[in-house]
Amino acid sequence: MIQESPITDIAQIIQLAVAPVFLLSGIGAMLAVMTNRLSRIVDRARRVEADAIVKPAETDAPDPELELLSRRAKLIGLSIGLCTITALLVSTVIAILFLGAFLTFDAAVLVALLFIAAMLAFIAALLFFLREVLLATAGLRFWRR
Repeated sequence: MIQESPITDIAQIIQLAVAPVFLLSGIGAMLAVMTNRLSRIVDRARRVEADAIVKPAETDAPDPELELLSRRAKLIGLSIGLCTITALLVSTVIAILFLGAFLTFDAAVLVALLFIAAMLAFIAALLFFLREVLLATAGLRFWRR
């Protein structure tokens, strides 16, 4: 029987790692979208706070828009955190694939569990992101004739 060379082993591991690397690219794109939304929320909150200082309200009640912006910022913050955890878990999967090949141990169960955890974190991140988008669009009123 012909024994495979170490280069062939590495090539096979790289082939296995390609899909998670593409997944990391997608997660990175989602993080960019989410941080952009967070930036817009923060900018809007600063503008509302500045307007409140210039024109103080007659009541001591907090501005409803600031409360909404705060809720949205918390949701998007949770989503960013979960996406980051997803990226860390996927990166760990890639590292373990290589370690398992080099140290010759069966990493299948560990890789599967980490990948499942990554997908659960990503699902939760997308749900928080969806909730934030729904909050952002719930109060929109477009001018009509």
